Amino acid sequence: MSDPKTVVRAEKNGSIATVWLSNPDKRNAMGPEFWEQLPAVMNSLKNDPDVRAVVLAAEGPAFTVGLDLKTMMGTLQPAKGGTSQAEVRLGLYSEVHRLQGSINAVAEFPLPTIAAIHGWCIGGGVDLTSACDVRLASKDAKISVRETKIGIVADVGTLQRLPRIIGRGHLMELIYTGKDIGAARAKEIGFVNDVYEDRDAVIRAAQDLAREMAENSPLVLKGVKKVVEFAEEHTVKEGLEYVALWNSAFLMSDDLTEAVMAFMQKRKPVYKGK
Repeated sequence: MSDPKTVVRAEKNGSIATVWLSNPDKRNAMGPEFWEQLPAVMNSLKNDPDVRAVVLAAEGPAFTVGLDLKTMMGTLQPAKGGTSQAEVRLGLYSEVHRLQGSINAVAEFPLPTIAAIHGWCIGGGVDLTSACDVRLASKDAKISVRETKIGIVADVGTLQRLPRIIGRGHLMELIYTGKDIGAARAKEIGFVNDVYEDRDAVIRAAQDLAREMAENSPLVLKGVKKVVEFAEEHTVKEGLEYVALWNSAFLMSDDLTEAVMAFMQKRKPVYKGK
């Protein structure tokens, strides 16, 4: 049996990693290899002490056209013959959780993640980019919660994460209709932060932004992400208590000492995450 095709790969440049969707011949459709390789790549980067920020980008003319229905329908359709309805339904339930886990590997990455969107970003592409901390787009980007149009309730994260990114009215319009929106509209409703001329420009911008973030202490980057995530699920009072506990544990770090010394010596700090 031949080895599976590599459709998700990581490329490191200093403290920045770019995770590439690398199946351009299929416009980065999300087939079986994608769902296996994405969490493996993200977990590898999570355990790399040199990585401080990650960019998600794509090869070819599209970020992704979403779920590869041709190759994935076998895992999503009931097995024929000799299988009870309960077994069929439990199997499908488990499969949905497996796919959710792949996208969760991005959402749960402890350091900054930035999506550089170009061309089509459909269905699962919205799940994936919604799991990132920041999204940028090229002028040719087309975004759609396409599951609605093919008889599926989006189930891999869009309906849970997108409400935290855009307002309810915009959210419901997108998910009720499954319509396509362009980059300008995506920026207007707050899905993307900025729009760039083309694919190369948006990838450069995302990598530059990641590099800017990575200049800060990785302890602070991790802390900020944890505190923001906690605040999204709790009251202001609980969030303030959480950040007080976090800083009481991590404030007195070597990185803080380095920040003070660098300020006094009028130089750029060099953080080591300690």
